[in-house]
Amino acid sequence: MSTVLESTHNKRIALPVRIEPKVFFANERTFLAWLNFTVVLGGLAIGLLNFGDRIGRLSAVLFTVIAMGVMLYALYTFHWRATKIRNRESAPYDDRVGPTVLCLFLLMAIMTNFYLRINQKGHF
Repeated sequence: MSTVLESTHNKRIALPVRIEPKVFFANERTFLAWLNFTVVLGGLAIGLLNFGDRIGRLSAVLFTVIAMGVMLYALYTFHWRATKIRNRESAPYDDRVGPTVLCLFLLMAIMTNFYLRINQKGHF
């Protein structure tokens, strides 16, 4: 009985991927940082709602909607990354679209506030 050894030049050998616990904690830390931002934005919205006039209340509604959207985005991203980490997928875990969209929404809310303040009759 003769055995022929084949070359493994073009074959891939599957090795188990070890994921360190710090990766899970980094994902959780990022999620908590996003929630911290939403709490600050929600606090700004509550201040405008309680102590503002009609334009301030409109801005408070815009900031509240944005804060709730960011909370949902952070939750989705956290679960998406946790699933990828748990399944040991070697894919990029970063998100380049979310922060850009958040900045655009905040810019639009602030520009709306400035536009309404400037066009308010008798105050400028």
